[in-house]
Amino acid sequence: MLHRLKPQITEIAYLEPALYAARLRDQKDLMVMESVMRHEHLGRWSFLACNPSDTLRVNKAQDDSALHILRERLEENQQETLPGLPPFQGGYAGFVSYDYGWQLQKSKQQAEFKTLCPDLIFNRYDTVVSFDHMQERAFIVGPDAATFERLLKRKPMASGSFEIKNWQSNFTREAYEAAVQKTIDYILAGDIFQANITQCFSSDIPDGFDSFAFYQNLRQHNPAPFASYLNFGDIHIASSSPERLIQSDGRKLQARPIKGTRPRDINPEEDAALIAELMSSGKDRAENVMIVDLLRNDLSRIAKPGTVKVPVLCGLETYANVHHLVSVVEAEARDDCTSIDVLNAIFPGGSITGAPKIRAMEIIAELEQQARGIYCGSIGYLGFNGACDFNIAIRTALFAKGKAFVQGGGGITARSNPHEEYDESLTKISRVMKAFTP
Repeated sequence: MLHRLKPQITEIAYLEPALYAARLRDQKDLMVMESVMRHEHLGRWSFLACNPSDTLRVNKAQDDSALHILRERLEENQQETLPGLPPFQGGYAGFVSYDYGWQLQKSKQQAEFKTLCPDLIFNRYDTVVSFDHMQERAFIVGPDAATFERLLKRKPMASGSFEIKNWQSNFTREAYEAAVQKTIDYILAGDIFQANITQCFSSDIPDGFDSFAFYQNLRQHNPAPFASYLNFGDIHIASSSPERLIQSDGRKLQARPIKGTRPRDINPEEDAALIAELMSSGKDRAENVMIVDLLRNDLSRIAKPGTVKVPVLCGLETYANVHHLVSVVEAEARDDCTSIDVLNAIFPGGSITGAPKIRAMEIIAELEQQARGIYCGSIGYLGFNGACDFNIAIRTALFAKGKAFVQGGGGITARSNPHEEYDESLTKISRVMKAFTP
C-alpha cells in the first residue's frame, strides 16, 4: 500500500507546458493536460507529470470494479488542498474509454466489439508540475520536486515526423447517411430523442512517426481548453478537446455539454452570418436543451436537493475552426459524494451518447458496429484532495496496435439532414486531420 508523502513546493520558470514536456519525453508514462486556449475559468490550469508510482490498467472490463479500486486508493491517501496552487496536487490521472461506459450504464444489450485500446488506464502521480496561466506561474508539487526540477532543466529532445496519409473511414458517405436516416427513424418511432452517430478514420502508423510531434502541431492548429497528451507505452493519445465532461473541487460540480456546430469562415461577414444561423437554429437549440435535461438528471443523483442549476443555456463559444452552442450545468455534491461517484453518475457524457442514454448507446453500437476506444471517453484526473476534472475526448487521435484512429460525428435529431450531418462530421475533425500534414 502506497501512502502519500508530505509534498514539497518549488516554483519554477513559467514556460509553455509543451516546452517542459519536450524535456521529459524519455520518462515513463508522460502525461500532459493542457489549457492551450486560455480563459480565466475554462483555460487557467495545465498539468504535467511522469514516472508514476502505481498504475491501474483494465484491458477489457467485465464489471465496474476498477473504479471501486480507485476509490479505495484515493481514500487511503486523502490530502487537504494546498492553498494558492492549481487544483491537481497529486493523485491519479489517465483515461476512461467510451466502451467502459457499458459497465457503468449496465445495459442488457452490451456491445461486444474488438477493442481499440484498454478500457481504462490511471497512473498515480505523486509529483505534478502545474501551471497557472492567469498569473503566469509554474510549480512542482510533490515529494520528488528536486528530481523533477533537474529533469526540467535538460534540453528539449528532438522531434520526429508527424505525417500520416491514406486514411480510411469505416463508412462511405452513403452508408453514413443511411445510419443517420436509421437514427431518425428510431426517433420518429419513439425509441429515443437523439443519438450521436460517428465515423472512424484509421491508417497505419508509418515508421518514424512521433506522436508528441503530432501533439505539438495539433495544439497549434486547434488550440483548445481541455487538450491533453498521454504516452502510456503502447498507447498514445493526443487530444484538442473543447468540451468538459465534469469538474469538481470536491463540492461544486460543473458540466459543459456542447450541442450545435457551425464552421468558421475567414470572411468576417460570412462568419457572423454562420453565428447568427447557429444562434437562431431551432434544431440545434432543441438538441442542446435535451442533453441539458439529461445532465440535470445525471447530476441530481449525486447532488444536494435543489442545487442543480443551468446558469448558461445555449451560449456561444468560438474555437479555431468551429462555433459551438455550449450550456453550463452546475450542482453542489452531497456530503458523502466522492469524485468516483461523480464519474460514475455522469459517464459517458450525454452529449456524445444521446437521450435516453442507454437506448442511445445501444443504437450507436448497432449502427457504428465497432468500439469507440478513447473517442467520446474521457481524459482527466482524480486528486487526492477530492478534486477532479475530465474532458470529453473529441477532436482526439489514438495511436495503438500500429494504427492511428480519428473519429468525428454529431447528434442526430428528428430534424437532422443526413447529407448535412455527414459534412458536419468532417468539419469537426478537419483541424485534427490537417495536423497530420507538415
